[in-house]
Amino acid sequence: MLHAQARPTPAPSLQEMFDVAIIGAGVVGCALARRFALAGAKVVLVEKGSDILSGASKANSAILHTGFDAPPGSLELELVKAGRAEYLDIRDSLGLPLVTTGALVCAWNEAEAAKLEAIAAQGRDNGVAGLRLLNAHEARAGMPALSPRLVAAIEVEGEHIIDPWSAPLAYLTQAVALGARFLRRAELIEGRFGGDWTLATSAGELRARAVVNAAGLYGDEVDRRLGFAPEFEIRPRKGQFVVLDKAAFPHVPRIVLPVPTEITKGVVVCPTAFGNVLIGPTAEEQEDRTRATVETDTLRALLKRGAEIVPALEGVPVTAVYAGLRPASEEKGYRIFARPESRAITLGGIRSTGLSAALGLAQHALQLHAAFEGPPLAPVGAPAVHLPNLAETRERDWQQPDHGEIVCHCELVTRREIEAAFESAVPPGDFGGLRRRTRAGMGRCQGFYCNARLAEMTRGRLAEPLAVGEDEEPGRS
Repeated sequence: MLHAQARPTPAPSLQEMFDVAIIGAGVVGCALARRFALAGAKVVLVEKGSDILSGASKANSAILHTGFDAPPGSLELELVKAGRAEYLDIRDSLGLPLVTTGALVCAWNEAEAAKLEAIAAQGRDNGVAGLRLLNAHEARAGMPALSPRLVAAIEVEGEHIIDPWSAPLAYLTQAVALGARFLRRAELIEGRFGGDWTLATSAGELRARAVVNAAGLYGDEVDRRLGFAPEFEIRPRKGQFVVLDKAAFPHVPRIVLPVPTEITKGVVVCPTAFGNVLIGPTAEEQEDRTRATVETDTLRALLKRGAEIVPALEGVPVTAVYAGLRPASEEKGYRIFARPESRAITLGGIRSTGLSAALGLAQHALQLHAAFEGPPLAPVGAPAVHLPNLAETRERDWQQPDHGEIVCHCELVTRREIEAAFESAVPPGDFGGLRRRTRAGMGRCQGFYCNARLAEMTRGRLAEPLAVGEDEEPGRS
């Protein structure tokens, strides 16, 4: 029998009217729920998966971007900067970390070096401060482990690392504290507009005055189900990543960025908030929107590239590998559409900068919504929300004298942290959600030693029970 906090959320009565229904509980959907709830709206967040971040948002490089390399004058630039500014403004109150690494855009040959001045000029035109051209000696002075093959670099002071999973959880937790509803396992089947919206989902019907499509990899399909002719086409782009053991961390104090191409930002070597080093992603277009496989040859190529950039990484053990899908479209920019006549907004094509831009996208959506007919919203105060810290740069629960049982010894996760996750306002709905909330099972052994204990502790609490030894979603440490 399920514990009370893990039972599927009952569908709202058809008579219950929401001001805004948000489709998709990725990082953008969670940010939307928070922003509209703070504006005084009655919000429902609808997700077909068992938990938040079940789609594209669960796999990313966790960089808080400055927008230095965003298209000049673009909406993406505007929203990345707005989202970054709001994150920096609210992170302390929500208990969210910031690892102030800075970044180096590295040129490994003369052709790449010739592009650095233009990249720096574009960044300055984009209003980003703290950009400095460095010769190889200057760059390696701040990061001695860089390969001596380095030709030149740009220092970008403001590029930093965050916890990519706690941030959206904090956004939704704050929304729920303001009365927002979160419906899991509720795939949108059809939407009908007749003055208000009636949304048929796999968990029942609900009604809303307005709808926001933040469905990520299914953004074009959700528009179809809402009755719109899609104005964009999602073309999934797979990115594979390698996560190196914590022994790599001292060698990579900064984010190492490549000189980008027209197609991709390229392979990044960067630290994580959890004390590891990440290498990736690749950029591979595919048709499948649900399955992102990892290939041995590609992973080997990533390891080789990482060691070419930072030779000290050669031979460092791999902790985990994973692959994610980005909701790319046929155009490079964000695909945002407002339909005032039917009180609908679509936020599509939100690719690699979605984590940074999420709060800015939510601000923008609220501005678009203000033009819709309907009762005015009355903003409310932000409730106090403070998430447990998972970052290695701040004190963790295991460092408290009364921490109790350590369940996951690789990542030093306490029983108290696991219990707190299930008792929280937005408890995990599946094992992936528990891992992202606590880091249990995401360390060197990838759950080999703690899965049995975790299966015992989570019995009856998850949509699908944890089978010991199962090939769960690859973890990023």
